[in-house]
Amino acid sequence: MKVGIISFAHLHASAYAHYLMEHPEVELVAIWDEDAKRAVEMAEKYYCHCYTVLEEFLATNIEAVVVCSENAKHKEHVIAAAKAKKHILCEKPIATDLLDAKAMIDACHQENVVLQIAYPVRFSPVMQQVKKIIESGQIGKIVAINGTNHGQMPGGWFINKSLSGGGAATDHIVHLLDLTRWLLNDEVRNIYAELDTKFYDIDVEDCGMVSAELESGIIVSIDPSWSRPKTFPTWGDVTMEITGTKGDLSIDVFKQHLVWYNDRDNKVQQLPWGRDMDQGLIEDFISCVKEGREPSITGEDGFRALEVVKAAYQSSNNKKLVELDRIDL
Repeated sequence: MKVGIISFAHLHASAYAHYLMEHPEVELVAIWDEDAKRAVEMAEKYYCHCYTVLEEFLATNIEAVVVCSENAKHKEHVIAAAKAKKHILCEKPIATDLLDAKAMIDACHQENVVLQIAYPVRFSPVMQQVKKIIESGQIGKIVAINGTNHGQMPGGWFINKSLSGGGAATDHIVHLLDLTRWLLNDEVRNIYAELDTKFYDIDVEDCGMVSAELESGIIVSIDPSWSRPKTFPTWGDVTMEITGTKGDLSIDVFKQHLVWYNDRDNKVQQLPWGRDMDQGLIEDFISCVKEGREPSITGEDGFRALEVVKAAYQSSNNKKLVELDRIDL
């Protein structure tokens, strides 16, 4: 299968390119980027053709694309790819606006192409095992989840609201929310959030606390803050404390790592040694395209996560609980 990448703006693009290159049934053949210098650099790095005109890129014989552009540009790139009959893996969040997200989903349905959203934490071996434990009933009925997705402040376009759609809340609520929906097959009923800017002199929020009640009555709290310092040995974390009526689960998705005392670069680093979740995401996307099946993480999954993010901003701005009024898709 011939695959192309639309933009290397997002930090995850290089990991996706790496695993596309490693996949035995995939050939990474083309890269488009509006940044001509970056397009050339990435094409040389991954031994493929580079394009700066999107129409020329989409006119090639690629079957699928991975969209890693800035959040606000997802709609333009996904719809263009769908109209060119390319299957799509789109970086999260699906979009910065709910109407844009719906237009993307509708376009992919109309053109009969796959739209998968990049929530790779589902493919962590740790989370795969957690799902089995919950579904087996070993810890009883779930009553509460406390999660964190702390990270370093990424800078660049991530702190430009017109391109990102928001700060830490946009960047990090979605991972924990997607995991919760996937693990429990449940939706958010209401949400209360307090978001602020405490760590950096930036125009978007860098910290916050979110509390949500699911339709089942389960209470979920999320800390999505960019609170990791520059000297922290890795980018951040994904943790969950899941409380059941028969037991608890304590989860640290990135616990499997080596500590590298790196004198060359004068820093200490945590190097993961477990199976890489990005590899699982890429393999799943390729298999669902080849098999013609529904993607594991659908456009609707991306839409529902974005609905919660938007409600969190509404709650924080108005200082009150927000009841979700979900849009039909």
